[in-house]
Amino acid sequence: MSRQPTTEQVARRSDRMRAVVNYEPERVDLREVDVPEIDEGEALIRVEAVGICGSDVHQWHGSHSWDVNYPVTLGHEFGGVVEEIEGSGEFAPGDRVVSETAAEIDETSPLSRRGLYNLDPSREGFGYGTDGAMARYVAVPVRCLHHIPDELPFERAALTEPCSVAYNAVCENADVDPGESVLVIGPGPIGLLCVQMAVLAGASTVIASGLPADRDRLDVAEELGATHAVTGDPAGVIDDVGDGLGVDTVIDASGVSAALETAMEAVRPDGHITKVGWGPQPMEYSMDPVVQKAVTVQGSFSHTWPVWERVITLLDTGQLDVEPIVDRVAPLEAWRECFEGMHDREYIKCVLTPSA
Repeated sequence: MSRQPTTEQVARRSDRMRAVVNYEPERVDLREVDVPEIDEGEALIRVEAVGICGSDVHQWHGSHSWDVNYPVTLGHEFGGVVEEIEGSGEFAPGDRVVSETAAEIDETSPLSRRGLYNLDPSREGFGYGTDGAMARYVAVPVRCLHHIPDELPFERAALTEPCSVAYNAVCENADVDPGESVLVIGPGPIGLLCVQMAVLAGASTVIASGLPADRDRLDVAEELGATHAVTGDPAGVIDDVGDGLGVDTVIDASGVSAALETAMEAVRPDGHITKVGWGPQPMEYSMDPVVQKAVTVQGSFSHTWPVWERVITLLDTGQLDVEPIVDRVAPLEAWRECFEGMHDREYIKCVLTPSA
């Protein structure tokens, strides 16, 4: 069902808006851009909150390992209010929503038809393939939208996306069971959320591992339920876990090549390694331990519709607490301070409020 915009909405659509635009590697600016037009099957979302992801910071510094369609507005972790919509009976103007990140997919591809549209080779995501949500408005396919409860603040709801990344890595791909032991390497935002997911999945031992500079983040990991938080080599702790043969599951959330070598050493025979962190560095070591231990190594990318629904429930019930990882909520104009703060490790996570 198509809904015609009001006179006020038409006037607003003719305006321009400020957006955090990535023009090329190492060039990001706050600029005036056109408010996007929407087509059939799309919604115009007024962005109330958008999280800054490590990938946004990587694109800012040109240290990313994925193709970017420059120029592009950054931001793929967001929630907001439906402003206008074309061709949907499920959503209406005024609805509070969050959005998945698969902005463009081939809905007829074999993967999409199996519900694995997150793995569709033609997939383009917000913030690198198509314009994202670090702006007052963003155009979103209706198929990406999820309703959120009125009681769930947008600053928390915006983190549904990174929470879904962690849920998919720990609960779906690693399939952590109650009583298992889990090592999470890399206490960045995704790593910390993976710690919390492992705790929620019932792991009896959850070890968070990082560098000496990560001490404050490892403290947060313990606040989120980690039973151990270690800097440097986690072998000493792992030797005392269970029968001493290694941990059942390792989540590599660091994106550093050397972390996979640590994972191979830490995992028990017939164990599981899930790699969710990105990193362009080549590997300079043998994969023989994977063969010798008969280890399962699996990548984990993005998420799907049912994962989002479960995460929204976890956020709404308070079982999933994102407050400890959010260090700053700021207006869009403070984007550079927030980017710099995350890059310099002053902040774990920042959330911008474009409509404030």
